[in-house]
Amino acid sequence: MRAVVIDRFGGPEVLTVRTLPVPETKPDQILIQVKSAGVGIWDQLEREGAMANLYKIQTRFPVVLGSEGAGKIVDVGEKVSGFQNGDSIYGFIWQRNPKAGFHAQYAAVNAEQAWRIPSNLTLEQASALVIGGATALKGLDDILHLKPDEKLIIVGASGTVGHLAVQFATRMGAHVFAVASQDDGVALAERLGAKGVVEGHTGDVALSAREYAPDGFDAAFLTVGGEPAEKALTAMAEGGRVAHPVGVKPPKIPSNVKLLPPYIVNKDPENMDRGLMDRLNKLIEAGPFQVHLDEIFSLDRIVDAHHALGSHHVGRLVLRPAN
Repeated sequence: MRAVVIDRFGGPEVLTVRTLPVPETKPDQILIQVKSAGVGIWDQLEREGAMANLYKIQTRFPVVLGSEGAGKIVDVGEKVSGFQNGDSIYGFIWQRNPKAGFHAQYAAVNAEQAWRIPSNLTLEQASALVIGGATALKGLDDILHLKPDEKLIIVGASGTVGHLAVQFATRMGAHVFAVASQDDGVALAERLGAKGVVEGHTGDVALSAREYAPDGFDAAFLTVGGEPAEKALTAMAEGGRVAHPVGVKPPKIPSNVKLLPPYIVNKDPENMDRGLMDRLNKLIEAGPFQVHLDEIFSLDRIVDAHHALGSHHVGRLVLRPAN
């Protein structure tokens, strides 16, 4: 099979595409023919060695990148039940050593880390759902404990996590105000259900937020920090809650606002919480939902995909291995 491989840590220049054996299917795994896979900032961090430092792993090379993806099952391990050949699934592969991820034509996925694709998503959309979706829902539901009719401000509302958070929060009954990036980001946030939107760099974030919520926001979800976030938080109500995942540096927080501890979406370095994913799938199935795909890359354009991670885009980037 063809796969994206690194033999050392470094910049995009360490990414190569070459032929490797198809992974063996262990008894508790399913083998999928990968049709699409997400490309995210975590892939860059893994390529650079930051993930190995975070988890204190002595990485064994070669490494096949790709932590989330989707495809059709072509082999089922002897201990697996509930799946069969031909099923379409999406899944999660995080810390294995050596890692054999989704940026390849085939991937062996632990059956406990695979889910059937919600009926209202395409396979390509599902391939870029796990990490951003779980991060968004955990922040809103488990950390902020968002309630119906609360006013919520989302900073970074057109990005990987933010554009999914807009939809989850709206479905949970909150009134969402979005701080998005550039005109296409503003348009995306509006289309996905935000009732108020402002461009984070050229708009008057503080004024727009106060006009939307004169009595202040009950909660804020930060997927990015910086000046837009600092201005947004000036519109918080007394005792308002602020949540952000690990990796987002919060700005100066007003004294009347409660900054909740940063959270990591998967405390287990090998597994995503199935209870969280079950809630996520149920929420998605409740009505129209979109994982916005900004650009789709072929396997041979993996270097371009990693460069694109550092430039403006909305929603997600995905890789489509040729089979």
